[in-house]
Amino acid sequence: MLNFDKDRFVRIESGAVSIAGDVRSLMRKLVSDGAERLYFMGTGGVQILTQPAIELAQRYSTFPVGAQYPAQVVLDPPAGLDDKAIVVIPSLSGTTKESVELLSFLKKRGVRTISLTGHKDTPVARETDYNFTNFAEDDTSSESFYLQTMLIVLALLDARGEIDDFDAIVAELQRLPALLVDAKAAFEDQAAKLARTIKDETYHIFTGAGSVWPEANYYGMCILEEMQWIRTRPVHAADFFHGTLELVEPGVSVFVFKGEDVYRPLSNRVENFVKRYTDRVWVLDAATVELPGISARVRSLISPILLATLLERLSAHLEVLRDHPLTTRRYYKRVEY
Repeated sequence: MLNFDKDRFVRIESGAVSIAGDVRSLMRKLVSDGAERLYFMGTGGVQILTQPAIELAQRYSTFPVGAQYPAQVVLDPPAGLDDKAIVVIPSLSGTTKESVELLSFLKKRGVRTISLTGHKDTPVARETDYNFTNFAEDDTSSESFYLQTMLIVLALLDARGEIDDFDAIVAELQRLPALLVDAKAAFEDQAAKLARTIKDETYHIFTGAGSVWPEANYYGMCILEEMQWIRTRPVHAADFFHGTLELVEPGVSVFVFKGEDVYRPLSNRVENFVKRYTDRVWVLDAATVELPGISARVRSLISPILLATLLERLSAHLEVLRDHPLTTRRYYKRVEY
């Protein structure tokens, strides 16, 4: 596979799954100590990656779990941000400016904090009450953060007695990293062909629903816009017919993401519509990925992980064909803003 290190990938994603036992113990402790609400507070793309976990919590539990932007919290915090709250702060670098400022703010309010970082000796990793560091970089961080945030929510549900299959889910997730390598290999030729087809496109619409909507949003904003300088329009499939449909015409590129959850019909509806009006429709379907030994229950949880791992292959080919490395930036962390 093009520019891919199998051993590195398996090591990183296995590291993400390996926090399961410690996260379970921690969530049991925090729940027994009287925690009453949980917030995910990340900045930029990493916050988008927490959304499937938040939706998972909201489907299974009445325990309040939500998201807040750190930059907004320090200006006007939500109600209940006190010693009964838990805040999870994901930050790949561990140095994100907004996250560092947030930590200082939360400490003054007695909020308990958990960080998920890619580097240990960093301000975010050092200053939170509990830290889980799993080394990752841009090309492996999506799967890593999806897995870690999902495990936090599963551990919360387990601690509250709202699920009884935590161990079974983790046992399957431990097999996932190697299976994701196989999925990448099976998609490699298709990724190369798709990259050749779209390399000169200047605009894409991205859509999806349920757990794969965050991946549609993330790939459009954080990969194609930030890392390739290509304009995109991410839109939730439930909103597609309330504005964006009027932009569809011959020649317009539309990516439709499909997951294996109850929201799949929303993506199907968009797919059926756009294929009538443009010949440039690209469907990425988690259900097409072969995962021997993975149950339907777990597959329904990991659709965004599957799409993220396939899209990494597309990105690897795009950066070569467009002669635009994914690390190239004009402004991000290069100028003051």
